[in-house]
Amino acid sequence: MERTKPPTFHIVVLPGDGIGVEVMEACTQILEVVQEVNGGFRLLLKTLEAGANYFQTTGEDISEKSFEEARAADAILLGAMGLPNIRYPDGTEIAPHLRMRTEFGLFAGVRPVKSYPNLPATLADSRAKEIDIVILRESTEGLFAHRNSGVVEDDRIARDVLEITRPNCERLFDFAFDLAVRRKSEGGPGIVTCVDKANVFRSMAFFRQVFDERAQRYPEISAEYRYVDAMALDLVRQPWKYDVLVMENMFGDILSDLGAGIVGGLGLAPCGEIGTQHGLFQPAHGSAPDIAGTGVANPTAMLISAAMMLEWLGQQHQVSACKRAGQRIRNAVFSGYKEEEIKPFEFGGSSRTNDIANTVQNRIQAQ
Repeated sequence: MERTKPPTFHIVVLPGDGIGVEVMEACTQILEVVQEVNGGFRLLLKTLEAGANYFQTTGEDISEKSFEEARAADAILLGAMGLPNIRYPDGTEIAPHLRMRTEFGLFAGVRPVKSYPNLPATLADSRAKEIDIVILRESTEGLFAHRNSGVVEDDRIARDVLEITRPNCERLFDFAFDLAVRRKSEGGPGIVTCVDKANVFRSMAFFRQVFDERAQRYPEISAEYRYVDAMALDLVRQPWKYDVLVMENMFGDILSDLGAGIVGGLGLAPCGEIGTQHGLFQPAHGSAPDIAGTGVANPTAMLISAAMMLEWLGQQHQVSACKRAGQRIRNAVFSGYKEEEIKPFEFGGSSRTNDIANTVQNRIQAQ
């Protein structure tokens, strides 16, 4: 009997700039190992150039050929892009992935916020050890919808436009409630909190209106509300009370960094940019040129982003082996912190980038 070949997924890898290159090296090492140990699928990784250094050399942030290869890929892995001394002519950051969000329909920015064991506490309350929430950032509209068309009039008035559309809200809220359902099946509380400023802005009142409509489709999930300023307070005061937080683009951009701060920093902040057909996965941190090349960058966020990619591929294509592989990476990272084998530099430890990658590799192989 002829053996069925495992499914193969084409992954475009964009290391980017600064520590993006270093954390991506750790990530591809782990992806090769988890494929071998887990079995049941194959990843074909293709590395392409993009970002600030590429822009400085070529005058473009990514070639059209590479952009289309990313569009055709089953998923995209991105390290970190942008450098403070290299900008577009208008002074903005080199960020081709923002164009990908729009053109590939990556409407759901999934940003988990989770406490890891044996790290210095940011919050004094012992319940901070229980933090396990997801900030869901709408990634194509809001204040980013017309980011290239803002105007300055007579050097005295500047205007940008915030845009909220019903179709995008509906798929975003359905994504949020579906996520809460999955988390509830794994022991989560089953809560979706709409974060807005509906008491001031008509656009935000509309955002909440659509949220209420979609919430009726999920009677098993509790629907709650917080104004964005109150939510910022509660992320510091009692973040353990929350589950899935869904919000407009700019609010999500800001609160996801606050979320990372309450568990230790952006080195622990993974991200998935997800659409109906495409997925881009990256750490939420920047290129950190101040530590680039020193070998001390923490690859945790990159590794968990890769785990998210595998889980998404498994869900998207009904390949359970991918889901198991993603969980293997998560388990290896978490147990490395729990057993104090992973002690990143930003927390006073001495684990270098390759040390963390090797620890995770050994734990995957031992599972």
